[in-house]
Amino acid sequence: MKLKPVNSISGISSKDFVRDYLNKSQPVIIKDFISKDSACWQKWSYDYFKEIAGNEQIDVYGREEESQNHAASPPIGRMSFGQYLDKISAEPTELRLFLFNLLKIRPELKKDVIYNDVTGGKVLQGLPFMFFGGEGSATRNHFDIDMSHVFISQFQGKKRIWLFPNDQSDLMYKLPYNFHSIANLKTSSVEEYPALKYLDGYEAVIGPGDTCYMPAGWWHYIQYETEGYSISVRALANSFGEKLKGARNLFITRHFDDTMRKIFKNKWFNYKINTARKRADRAMRRRK
Repeated sequence: MKLKPVNSISGISSKDFVRDYLNKSQPVIIKDFISKDSACWQKWSYDYFKEIAGNEQIDVYGREEESQNHAASPPIGRMSFGQYLDKISAEPTELRLFLFNLLKIRPELKKDVIYNDVTGGKVLQGLPFMFFGGEGSATRNHFDIDMSHVFISQFQGKKRIWLFPNDQSDLMYKLPYNFHSIANLKTSSVEEYPALKYLDGYEAVIGPGDTCYMPAGWWHYIQYETEGYSISVRALANSFGEKLKGARNLFITRHFDDTMRKIFKNKWFNYKINTARKRADRAMRRRK
């Protein structure tokens, strides 16, 4: 597996960003996507979050390797938001928050973030998502089902992100009708998954104030180097074909997979694993 560092930019015009990065699907770290004048930099903290939403009951998520047959892993526990923040502050933990969006529960927080929209108005600023994780936690390798561009901004802590274009899906051992791979890019051996050694991607390390632009359909494996949290916003894919694929993923593919899994159970999962391995072998032979 080869990883090139992701370049950093600041002060870029919308015209130049769209031409050099968005239209070319080129990942980049943007240093000023979140304005330094945003109130979040002075106002937000774990203590503040506990004050405004600490009693909210939340589902917590752990390692995802045990639920490869599902588009999303089930929660492994439940606690208050305040208890979760105390836990990730106190010690390393693989616990993450998934589908808990503080910005939806407390929408007034959206006003605390001012975006420098380098896309010239393409970013859907009204639909942000917030993500929290403990030191040592990670998301499984996947690409986003809706095929949108993603801008993930770090507010506390540090993340390491590995990025790969969608045309390397077979080398990833992508499961058919799913949007993740069966191989763990960090822990899986090349003896078991030999196609992984042919991957050619990028590595980005982001800290407070950094935003990683992840092009539509790109694979990403996100690792929490420290505890922390981030916000992601999206922009629609460039082409009609990508938009159509995202809609098909949302409204047809995932429901078809759910139905087949209910009918055929482990036989369906085993079929997908065997297909993923066959496709990886073919992709590997083409690279040799």
